Order: sequence, then C-alpha cells, then structure tokens
Amino acid sequence: MTPTARKELKTKITEAIASTEEKIKSLEELTKPISPENSIGRVSRMDAINNKSVAEVSLRSTRQKLGKLKVALSRVDNEDFGNCAFCKNPIQPARLMYMPESSRCVRCADR
Repeated sequence: MTPTARKELKTKITEAIASTEEKIKSLEELTKPISPENSIGRVSRMDAINNKSVAEVSLRSTRQKLGKLKVALSRVDNEDFGNCAFCKNPIQPARLMYMPESSRCVRCADR
C-alpha cells in the first residue's frame, strides 16, 4: 500500500469513526425505555416496543463496527495492514475504502 493510499485510508477511517459515534448517540436515544405512563394505545405501545428492539440490534451492530474501526485505525500504519488475515494476499483497495474495518479479502470473507 502506498503512503498516499494509507493516508487517504486513515482519513476515511477517522471520518467513519466520527459518523459511527454520532449514529450511536442517535440510536441510544431510540433505545431508551418506553415509559408506561405515556397514554398511547396498546397497538402503538407494541409498535414502540418493536421499534426499540430493532434499534437495540442496530446499536449493538454499530458498536461492534466502531470497535473494528478503532482497531483498524490503530493498525493502519503497520506494514501488514491491508493484507488478508487468512490468505495474506492484499485486500482490494476499493474494499478497504468502502469497508475500512475489513480484515479479510472478498474471497476469504465468503468462506
């Protein structure tokens, strides 16, 4: 990986971390407990509970992505960054720009 590509990727990861942290804040608002004292109908309450469950799953997934992005940011200056964790071949640059937290090439990720 060239130094320029590494620098671009580092910028991309930093931006992704910032946007992911913002997404986590908004998801945390959506996962707050639903107060029983709110006078909403039974169907509306069930819908609110369902939406809360969906937001909780999304929050968990987003937190995992944030952890992977932080690991990628800490490793981006390593010489072996950008190589597949399994086959050791270079990961396609387009994949790294789209998913900077990737540690596997497309072929190994499909397995």
